[in-house]
Amino acid sequence: MNDPSLIPILGVDLEVKHIPLDKPLAPKDRLPSCVFLHEGLGSVDLWKDWPAQICQSLGCEGWVYSRQGYGHSESISDVRGVGRLQSNYMHRESLEVLPALLAHLEIANPLLIGHSDGGTIALIHASQFPVAGCVVMAPHVMVEDISVQAISHVRDHFEKLKPKLAAFHKDVDGAFWQWNDVWLSEGFRSFDIRPLLSKIQSPLMAIQGTNDPYGTMAQIDEIAAHAPQTQLVKLENCGHSPHKDQPLKVLQALKYFSSSLGKIQRH
Repeated sequence: MNDPSLIPILGVDLEVKHIPLDKPLAPKDRLPSCVFLHEGLGSVDLWKDWPAQICQSLGCEGWVYSRQGYGHSESISDVRGVGRLQSNYMHRESLEVLPALLAHLEIANPLLIGHSDGGTIALIHASQFPVAGCVVMAPHVMVEDISVQAISHVRDHFEKLKPKLAAFHKDVDGAFWQWNDVWLSEGFRSFDIRPLLSKIQSPLMAIQGTNDPYGTMAQIDEIAAHAPQTQLVKLENCGHSPHKDQPLKVLQALKYFSSSLGKIQRH
């Protein structure tokens, strides 16, 4: 995997890492480029080598990036004041930042793979832009009480978590509080993207663990109810990070899903 670089997108330097094809393939034999979208406290580094493993297994190139305020991307000034995230932050990421990044990288019709907040961002984007496919792990299409309770618990134990998180974020306080504050804000309780889901035309797979402390099966069941093409994967003995808790089953599901996408030429 290539080293990450900083790319200016809409005036903000974002950390971006490219995963090249493991071996040369003719354009007609290539799968769509995979774009990995991280969770609320994620980053390029926190994915570790999982995206590279997936790209190697699927036979595609990939791109991983850290959203503003995460990883080594540009920090958000006064993140608990004037820079505080608004309740529509995932809509902005989906509809403004991600399209600008894809245009800069000259990626058309990507295969989006998103975890948690990244899954939500993938769904919103896929509802408005063409994508080859969309795979979401533990996404949030609405706010459940279980999510608020779990995030409140994390807030109460931040000081213990901080040293571990600091290994993945240059501004660990900014990364944590931008996510925690908005999720626990009163305005965010009404966050609900279910009306958008019926607009998704691409193939869709939703993966959820039965032991996820941040959300129930209602999250992915609602996706399937609004987007009937959705393939549901419900994993036993799995928490909020299916790709870490059940990596082999997730890889198997991704291989099955990608085999139905066909080969496309990268534009």
